[in-house]
Amino acid sequence: MTARAEASLWIVQRATAVVLALAVLVHLATIVYAVRTGLSAVSVLARTQGNPWWLGFYLVFVLAAALHAGVGLRTIIREMTPWRGPSLDIAAVCASLFLLVAGWRAAIGLFA
Repeated sequence: MTARAEASLWIVQRATAVVLALAVLVHLATIVYAVRTGLSAVSVLARTQGNPWWLGFYLVFVLAAALHAGVGLRTIIREMTPWRGPSLDIAAVCASLFLLVAGWRAAIGLFA
């Protein structure tokens, strides 16, 4: 992989970290609000189900998590093993795609 591509992955890793930090804060704030007001999981789902804003939020959350995890996994493998080259890149993309599809299916299943 070229130095430019490696730099792009570095930027993706940092950008998704920012998105994840904000998404985790919103997610945790929502949980704290639900607990403090005595809402059950069923009532939280009833309030969010069908809401396109929450669906969009969680789709972006999952996208950021999938990209962040794929790039991070690739980096860890490169640093800890001798595995290099296109096969590692393909494996990292496959891991990201798996997480993306699984997460989006879950989000759509909960909100649709």
